[in-house]
Parts: sequence; structure tokens; C-alpha cells
Amino acid sequence: MATPSMEDYLERIYQLIDEKGYARVSDIAEGLEVHPSSVTKMIQKLDKDNYLIYEKYRGLILTAKGKKIGKRLLDRHQLLEDFLGLIGVNEEEIYRDVEGIEHHLSWESITCIEALVEYLKQNPESKQQLLKIRSEMESG
Repeated sequence: MATPSMEDYLERIYQLIDEKGYARVSDIAEGLEVHPSSVTKMIQKLDKDNYLIYEKYRGLILTAKGKKIGKRLLDRHQLLEDFLGLIGVNEEEIYRDVEGIEHHLSWESITCIEALVEYLKQNPESKQQLLKIRSEMESG
């Protein structure tokens, strides 16, 4: 089972490979705001746990297991960003909030949030009602 830190790395690596076709230590370090030496240590751990294959100076590739989990983590992150946006959380707060909660939710909770996001997208009047209630709470 991946730790929250391992999940952060897998999510970032998957995202980089998806966007650029590769993931360099320097790009991972920049994205996660950590030192390259920390990235190298984690990559070695992820290699040992069969999430990726790492060859020094040659780069890394995700295994099928790493790809599956990386995609799932990236999808979870996007879902939570969508959810917080739909319920009216300020743009500036969304990323930080998602980073704070994503590792603490069960997959059952994620599935329920996914259903709620779909419901709110399919029923814009419900979203408006929700935002109206929030506005009334803030002003009253």
C-alpha cells in the first residue's frame, strides 16, 4: 500500500509522463517542491515496490501497477478540485484544500463525491440552490 508521500510522487510522475512523455528528477522535485535528492530516494523506493522501473541516468518508466495507481490518484485530485469548485470554494483555496484532504478520504467517500459532482452537473438548479443557501448563511 502506498503512503501519502508515495501517492504524491506517483501522481506527479504520472501527470508529467502524461503531459510531456517523460518525468525527470528535476521536474518531479520542482512540482512537489522538494530537493532532487529526496526525489531520487523516493524513486528508488517506488522501484523497489514495483511502481516504476528506474535506471540511473536513463530515467524511469511506470509499471502497469504504477500507471494504474497514478491515473487513479490524478483522477481523484481532479475530482476533488471539481467538487470544491462546484460548491463555491474560492479558486485560490482549492489546490491547497485538495492537497490537505485527498489522502484522508476513503475510496468509498471519493465514489460518493463523484456521484454528487455528477448530480450537481446534471442538475444546475440544485447547484444554484446550494450556492444560494451558502450565500444566505454568510450574510445572515
